[in-house]
Amino acid sequence: MKAVVLLCCCCCFLFQCFADTNQTAELLVDASQSSGRLISPTLFGIFFEEINHAGAGGLWAELVSNRGFEAGGPNTPSNIDPWSIIGNESSLLVSTDRSSCFERNKVALQMEVLCDSQGANICPPGGVGIYNPGFWGMNVEKGKTYSVILYVRSSGAINVSVSLTSSNGLQTLAADNIIASVSEVSNWTKFKVLLEAKGTNPSSRLQLTTTTKGLIWFDQVSVMPLDTYKGHGFRKDLVDMLADLKPQFIRFPGGCFVEGEWLRNAFRWKETIGPWEERPGHFGDVWMYWTDDGLGYFEFLQLAEDLGTRPIWVFNNGISHNDQVDTSNVLPFVQEALDGIEFARGDSDSTWGSLRAAMGHPEPFDLRYVAVGNEDCGKKNYRGNYLKFYSAIKRAYPDIQIISNCDGSSQPLDHPADLYDFHVYTSASNMFSMAHRFDRAPRKGPKAFVSEYAVTGKDAGAGSLLAALAEAGFLIGLEKNSDVVEMASYAPLFVNANNKRWNPDAIVFNSSQLYGTPSYWVQCFFSESSGATIFNATLQTNSSTSLLASAISWKSAEDQNTYLRIKIVNFGSNIVNLRIRVDGLGPNFVGLSGSNKTVLTSKNVMDENSFGEPKKVTPNLSLLEQAGEEMDVGLSAHSFTSIDLLMEPSYIRTGADSFSLSSI
Repeated sequence: MKAVVLLCCCCCFLFQCFADTNQTAELLVDASQSSGRLISPTLFGIFFEEINHAGAGGLWAELVSNRGFEAGGPNTPSNIDPWSIIGNESSLLVSTDRSSCFERNKVALQMEVLCDSQGANICPPGGVGIYNPGFWGMNVEKGKTYSVILYVRSSGAINVSVSLTSSNGLQTLAADNIIASVSEVSNWTKFKVLLEAKGTNPSSRLQLTTTTKGLIWFDQVSVMPLDTYKGHGFRKDLVDMLADLKPQFIRFPGGCFVEGEWLRNAFRWKETIGPWEERPGHFGDVWMYWTDDGLGYFEFLQLAEDLGTRPIWVFNNGISHNDQVDTSNVLPFVQEALDGIEFARGDSDSTWGSLRAAMGHPEPFDLRYVAVGNEDCGKKNYRGNYLKFYSAIKRAYPDIQIISNCDGSSQPLDHPADLYDFHVYTSASNMFSMAHRFDRAPRKGPKAFVSEYAVTGKDAGAGSLLAALAEAGFLIGLEKNSDVVEMASYAPLFVNANNKRWNPDAIVFNSSQLYGTPSYWVQCFFSESSGATIFNATLQTNSSTSLLASAISWKSAEDQNTYLRIKIVNFGSNIVNLRIRVDGLGPNFVGLSGSNKTVLTSKNVMDENSFGEPKKVTPNLSLLEQAGEEMDVGLSAHSFTSIDLLMEPSYIRTGADSFSLSSI
């Protein structure tokens, strides 16, 4: 992800100052059979990048930060941050060494306890030890159970208290003890403790303490809530917000995260599979933080399956921000990509498919799309490298859809591809004007994948209504051009409020709270568009150039009814009285009841949501009175309006004269 600012003319007309009188306009919708055409079934989805602690400390529900003590590097002694010590130098000495039983994670923590429960140097009542605050506090909730797993070795018998406490350690929310003889812990031993919380605290920490003198080693310390999305380790409330978007694909794991500033720090899928204890983790040097890679390649494929959507894997093509592999040497990277596809799709007895099966998923994942690199088209070796990947993948997996980093929206690509990537980060006025960006795109050849778009800069604030309205206009343009635009996704998806590396984002969260920005809510307006039928919708106005509209028909999975959805963006500062006329339906095809209107607006165009006001700018749903083929609708200044007209069953044609109106 990079800020790609369009150098096009400032569309000043979008912010014209009109007189205080209301504007008028007319929208003509041709809902006849000849007008309708199907929208791409994969048009709107989501893009997940490990940025802003979106995964580590976010979507992945692991509560311990630096659980394997590897974040400080392979050399010891090392920094154990954010782990901290409970006690002082007279009672406790803590260091790291390379004694772990895990070959790819050799660093372990050694705790030399100098005090005891009796004698001259008595430990304090609460004991001495270490604590981990997680990612800016662990959210512990009363009545919920947390699985604590840790590996322990000791030179003597142990009695270790495992507890979840308040941030200062004074309030104990849950606790248990690990008691073991010297013979039980003379070698590395795995312990699992289930803790049921007796209280709630969003800023909790994990404590490992003892009052027994001796040497104790800890490694791979994990705390996971048992209550995760479908039991697969994802934070439920965050995934629920993704599910509400009804995404047709998920692109992962980046973004620049895939590239790295240097190849040595790029995401490498083979290092992220297998038992979590054995994953080495890595430092993401673009967004500048450590990830234990508990959220790895397997988990991304699992998330796609859990959401019922299509995975799109972006892999490194031998190019980072600062170094790149020459095409003559890129074949090992090509083989790594082929191995990754086999891991996802191979039979359970294949080399890499067997590892997937060993992780609990014997059936193949439905991987149909891969992207060769991210934003690398301008790099010296990209085209040469790309062709190596393309040829090898098509030879082994001819059905895989391959995505090029090079933009083919203005002129044809000079290399084969199934789709081409298109990224845009720009001002609100530019984004709104880009509703027409694909009107003149080539109608033949690879289709567009708008995998990253967002309004950025001062127009965006931390997620403003203005930015969302501009994006709504852009998405209406993508709907109308879905014959050449196959997929689109906003970026970035998530931000942990404690680690904003990019601004704005769709969903903001901390350990216990979350909210959608206006840009998130705009995406909800398009959740039924993929696979729907779009009709010709023509605006007629003499005064306002700040309106954009579309009309689709879709079938509700909830009530099985078919609706005609009319969406209108008013990007201007005046109220607009809009006359809507729907032709091609025939008389009495719009239900007398059951239609509704949803509006996204606010008092100020720069209004944002926040933890204090999470619903300041959210859609407002109301019943639509006097729904019909002709109706008048008032459009608030700076607003996005969606009207769902209930179609009577007689509108659904059957037999040889059938015309599909359902969305998916």
